[in-house]
Amino acid sequence: MTVKAFILIDTSPGKAKEVVQKLRGVKGVIYAHTVTGPHDIIALVEAADVSSLGELVVHNIQSVTGVNRSLTSIVAD
Repeated sequence: MTVKAFILIDTSPGKAKEVVQKLRGVKGVIYAHTVTGPHDIIALVEAADVSSLGELVVHNIQSVTGVNRSLTSIVAD
């Protein structure tokens, strides 16, 4: 069974559009959109398990230039 999570992402000023375009090309990212509010981007991701989800977040999302911080919420239903 796969694990899905919503990720709220904060970017450097002026970098949200650039970051969201990069995230849309990352394997496991179902969608990524710029949003208004306290965060700059929301993404829905999917991975094989929690360990793979952690690797996806750390190696493929947090490492994108312009990403300052992320908050991951695993889907519970």
